[in-house]
Amino acid sequence: MAMRACVGVGFYISLEGWDVVCAVWVRWGSCVVRTWMGARATARRAMTARATKVVALGATTSIEVPSFTSGDNTGTTLPRKKNFRQRAHCNPLADSQFDAPAHPGAVDWRAHFPEFFAKREDAGEEAVKVRFADIGCGFGGLLVRLSPLFPDKLALGMEIRDKVTEYVRERCVALRVEHAATGGYENISCVRANTMKNLPQYFEKGQLEKVFFLFPDPHFKAANHRRRIIQTTLLAEYAYVMREGGILYTITDVEELGQWMAKYLNEHPMFERVCESDLAADPVVPLLYTGTEEGQKVERNAGSTYLNVFRRVANPFA
Repeated sequence: MAMRACVGVGFYISLEGWDVVCAVWVRWGSCVVRTWMGARATARRAMTARATKVVALGATTSIEVPSFTSGDNTGTTLPRKKNFRQRAHCNPLADSQFDAPAHPGAVDWRAHFPEFFAKREDAGEEAVKVRFADIGCGFGGLLVRLSPLFPDKLALGMEIRDKVTEYVRERCVALRVEHAATGGYENISCVRANTMKNLPQYFEKGQLEKVFFLFPDPHFKAANHRRRIIQTTLLAEYAYVMREGGILYTITDVEELGQWMAKYLNEHPMFERVCESDLAADPVVPLLYTGTEEGQKVERNAGSTYLNVFRRVANPFA
């Protein structure tokens, strides 16, 4: 019986930075000889602003939103996402075990922001508290943007997925090391937490100035709507930990979820919608669109976004 020879060529191309590999294989009978050729270079993501685009906030108001592109982080100490793979979705109502503090005073914030606290203690300044909370922070893109914008404010990411939390922690530490000369990124950190169950155990009454819910899980099925992060009962907890005048930011690329969040926030007596002129003057608002990895994905796919920003008002029943 005659032996048949077969030759094949294949290419693998990745858009994570850039990654091109050519595979050549030869089949002789039942034997396969494979050779990998080509060039390979993986660029770790260091998102840098490259341009801006105009986004309408209303009929007469618009803002410029930065557009970010991947930079070459080869040779840096930043962690790689491929080493922290985990499912994109998580059930917040599952009976999972979390190491939550008994009360806000039990949290050792110096362990999260050691350099930040050390400098202020040396200067004889009073201890500071976390003022910004990014709930469902993902891979920490917004934290990295907020850090240089508000260098005197402590910002905490709260993420339910353990491997993603570990990635953000390592990212913060690596950024501090790389910017040790300027003291950059000493004011951001991340904890693994289920905020639907444990938020008041981390923050005191009226502590937070800004709370972010950026591109939260839409939980499309009607049976899973109770898992959504914006609910009437949860809004009461958010109002408790926020100071009067604090801002709650939400954005999504799912129209139905945007309507859902707007409905519940509009109906809650402790929140009022922020007007367009105030949104245009807020330096945080442009980052809501493209400051996170999920927002950058929506931008690459030319998706729509639905913004809802509300202010925490005085208790009308007090």
